[in-house]
Amino acid sequence: MSQSLDLDFRLRQGGFALEVRQSLPVAGLTAIFGPSGAGKSTLLRAIAGFERTGGQISFGGDIWEGDGRFLAPHLRRVGYVFQEPRLFAHLDVAGNLTYAARRAGAGTDASADVAATAQRFGLGPLMVRRPHQLSGGEAQRVALARAVLARPRLLVMDEPVSALDAARRAEIFPLIEALRDRDGIGILYVSHALTEVVRLAGHVLTLVDGRVAGFGPAAAIIAEGGAAFGGVDTACLIEAEHAGDTADGLAQLSFSGGTLLVPAQGLAPGGRVRVLVQARDVMIARAPPEGLSALNVLAVRVVAITDLGPADCEVRLDCAGWVLRARVTRRSVQALALAEGVHCHAVLKSVALARG
Repeated sequence: MSQSLDLDFRLRQGGFALEVRQSLPVAGLTAIFGPSGAGKSTLLRAIAGFERTGGQISFGGDIWEGDGRFLAPHLRRVGYVFQEPRLFAHLDVAGNLTYAARRAGAGTDASADVAATAQRFGLGPLMVRRPHQLSGGEAQRVALARAVLARPRLLVMDEPVSALDAARRAEIFPLIEALRDRDGIGILYVSHALTEVVRLAGHVLTLVDGRVAGFGPAAAIIAEGGAAFGGVDTACLIEAEHAGDTADGLAQLSFSGGTLLVPAQGLAPGGRVRVLVQARDVMIARAPPEGLSALNVLAVRVVAITDLGPADCEVRLDCAGWVLRARVTRRSVQALALAEGVHCHAVLKSVALARG
């Protein structure tokens, strides 16, 4: 039986209340997503033990809070990675890492653990530097390494790459993916960026106004869109395999519904990638279109048509088991004679490859 993080509390702070009754998996990465002020960071603080909720929190059957018990943060063994690295300014990188290893009980083995972790996170040349001598990306790599050396049962990350530029984020994401996949450490990951959620998350918990708006597999929750995603249209999350690059600089992404072409981004042949297709980026054609700049056209079948207002509709399209969504006008639905069961073509104006 798999372990879970079980939450049942109502935490009030001034005029705001966070109410959560949810069990979360402690394997893989669960993204916590929602608009500003929804309670995402407060939720992490409650789980880590920095906030008393007055309710129930348990991890794998161990009670962290409840029934008259409150386990202090250091006893919960939750590794915390903040938006800012929060390194000890008076210690160099080696000192920051050694402190974490010794506090976790590494003892005389601390130096070996520190050396191995420093190599893994590419920190060798930085070990004698103080935090003020590090770039933002370097400092965040140190923060990640420090969290790992603390031997956590659970990692919580509060927008860990939001202060970094695209190049530095590209350095951090593979490290997080390795923690998720190779180390098997459960991760709770707060983010405001849908591309990060698409790339990293197996499950998504959405919060709106201090309440759980949704929880489930990433593909299902992202497909719902709505307020938790800042009003982002509904979307489809496709798992594809990199089938190689073309001579003119495009990557071929193969999935059961066909092949997608996107700009080549140094993907490894055979590697798995996630592709996000938002409803607003899907057009519909009854016949295979010609003379278009769009590269990606997929054969689909209409599954359902839902009215969105006086002028707009959402058309759900089956593409070999994947459900695409298109936001079109009622006039277009009538002009194309769209109805359930009709075979047509989805023209993808934009395809977002989840590479951060």
